[in-house]
Parts: sequence; C-alpha cells; structure tokens
Amino acid sequence: MRVAELSNRSGVPVPTIKYYLREGLLPAGERTSPNQARYSEEHLHRLRLVRALVEVGGLSISAARDVLGALDDPDKSLYKAMGTVEKAVVALDGEPSSDEVAHEWVREFVTRHGWELEEDSGVYATLVNVLTTARQVGQDTFVDVLDDYARACVDISERDLDWVMTAPSQDAALEMVAVGTVLGDAALAAVRRLARRHAAQRRTAPRPPCP
Repeated sequence: MRVAELSNRSGVPVPTIKYYLREGLLPAGERTSPNQARYSEEHLHRLRLVRALVEVGGLSISAARDVLGALDDPDKSLYKAMGTVEKAVVALDGEPSSDEVAHEWVREFVTRHGWELEEDSGVYATLVNVLTTARQVGQDTFVDVLDDYARACVDISERDLDWVMTAPSQDAALEMVAVGTVLGDAALAAVRRLARRHAAQRRTAPRPPCP
C-alpha cells in the first residue's frame, strides 16, 4: 500500500507517518521509485502500536523508540522487555530529591514488602520525589497509604502476567507487555478515579431518614 492508504487505514496523518519514519519508530517501506515506497500490513500494525504508545500512552518519542527497540531486540526476553518498558514509562528528568526522610521511607517500604529496587532506577526516584513533595505540602501521612497501594498492585500485577501468558508466541507476549504496561497505567489511573468518585459519593450521600 502507498503512504496515503497507510494513513487512511491507520487514521494517522501522512506528515505524522513521515515523522515517525524519520525518528525510526516505523521501518522504511519498500522503495518503488525515488519518491515512492510501498508499505505492508506489518507497517500498519507497527503504526497502530506507535500510536498507542505515543498518543494514548503518552510516551515521548524517545521512550517509544526504546520500547520498540526492546520488541525488535534479537536477544529479547520477557523479563528484559519488562525492564525496558518500565524504564521508558517511568523516565524521570533530573535526580531524586535529597530529602533523606523520603529516601528512608522508600527503603523501608520496599524492604517491608520484600521487593528489590535499585536506587538508581526511575521507579526509586519517582517514589522519593512523590514523598518529598507530599512532605513539602504538609501531607506527611501520605506515606501511610503506600502499603495499601502495594497490596492492591500485587493482585493487579498477577492479573497482568496472567494476561501476558495467554499470548500465542514470544513476540506477541513482548508486545502485550509493552501495550499492557503503557495502556494499563492509563487505564488504571482512569479506573481509580471512577472508583474514588463512586466511593466518595457513597460516603457523602445523604442518608434516608429513619422511619
């Protein structure tokens, strides 16, 4: 198919497709003339994946390139891909704060749950900076909800892996890891807001008068 058909079928404008090609997110098509190229169903599939990562998942072009690179890695493994996707999703500008209280809270939290977390990772920096910000705005007790978050997330993570394990091939599983992580984070945030709104309404709704 030509680029115009690729655009029509994917819903991605031609200039955006050309941008993705320049940035290496989409492999080049088969050159048929100096100014023309032919694209396949594989290009269409990859374009839809790029769109999911960038437009829905909110990844930067650089982060999306890292995720796609993990999928194309000839030595790819499920665990390695998970690490690459996680690093791309939680990419953080700058360093973790110097708030030692926040650092200690994160270390204690991770140890308490028996988890492993490298202190040079984006996840560690994110947690430290979140707790530092909470302290700065006078919400020190925010740290107390982390254990409840952890218990809920263990179950969510098991469901994630159950879903990935239904993949018919390793390539499909790796793609499910990428899509599930990026879109799963967005979906989880949306579901959390819906659930919180429902809980707030249930707790604050006027009670019917006693008979």
